[in-house]
Amino acid sequence: MAFAPKPGCPMCGIVATAAVRVPSQSSHSTSCLAAPGEPEILWRDENFTAYREKAHPVSSSGHVIIAFNLHVPSIYTLSSSDLPLLVNVRNLGRRLLSASSPPSSPLFSPGNSSAPPAPQQHTESQFRIGFITPPFKDNKIPITDHLHAHAYLAPADLLSWWRGVAYGPLAWYAIDDLIAEIRESVSNNRVKSGYDNRTDAPIDAVPEAGSRTGAANGDEYTASSLAIPDIEDGLASPNSCNTSFASSSGGDIPHLHV
Repeated sequence: MAFAPKPGCPMCGIVATAAVRVPSQSSHSTSCLAAPGEPEILWRDENFTAYREKAHPVSSSGHVIIAFNLHVPSIYTLSSSDLPLLVNVRNLGRRLLSASSPPSSPLFSPGNSSAPPAPQQHTESQFRIGFITPPFKDNKIPITDHLHAHAYLAPADLLSWWRGVAYGPLAWYAIDDLIAEIRESVSNNRVKSGYDNRTDAPIDAVPEAGSRTGAANGDEYTASSLAIPDIEDGLASPNSCNTSFASSSGGDIPHLHV
C-alpha cells in the first residue's frame, strides 16, 4: 500500500487511535471525548483526522492540527488532482476553529443561572491555516515526515520568538497560497493570492477547479489523487472513466448522423 503507516510515527499513532475510537462507518464524526493523555479528536473522515492541540498550542483562542490519514511525507507529494483535498483542509480548519468554545469566564460558572455567552465571531483575517515546510519544524511538535496542517486563530500569543520562525514567512506556507499557485501552474488562470480579499475569488466556489488536466482532443492525463472517494457523494477518480472521444478500434472520430 502506498503511504502505509510508519512504525513510530506519532501522527500515524494518532490516526490509528482515532480509527478505533471513531468507527470508519460514522464518517464526519466530531468532538470525541479523549481519555487522559490522549488527543482530543475533533473530526475524522476517510482522508483526515483533526485534533485539538492542547499540550503546546500557539494561540489561546484555538489551535487545531489536521493530519492526513495516509503517511504522506510532504506537500511536494501532492499534485493538481489533490486540489479538492486541500480545499477540504481549508474548509475543515475554518469550521473547527469557528466552533471552538470561548474561554471560560467566572461570570458564567456552572452554578450561575445567567445565560451562557454567545459563540465568538471571528473575522476572516484571524484564520491561519497552512503548512510548515521542511527543513523548518515546530520544535514543540517536531514531526516533519507526515503531512499535517496547522489551523489557529490569530494572534499567536503563545509563541516564543524561536518557535515563531516556523510560523513566520520563512517557513509558513498558507494553504490559500498553495491552492492558488497549483491552479496557476496547471491552467491559464491568474489566481490572486496573498490579498485580503482572497476568499472572495469566484474560483474558490469550485473546489475541483484546476484538478484535471488533458488535451484538446479529450484525452485526460490527470494524475491519481490521494483522496479516498466518498461513496455517499458518488465520487470516483477521474482516471476511472475514459474521456477520450477516440474509439478503441481505429482511433477515428465517429461520424455524426443527422
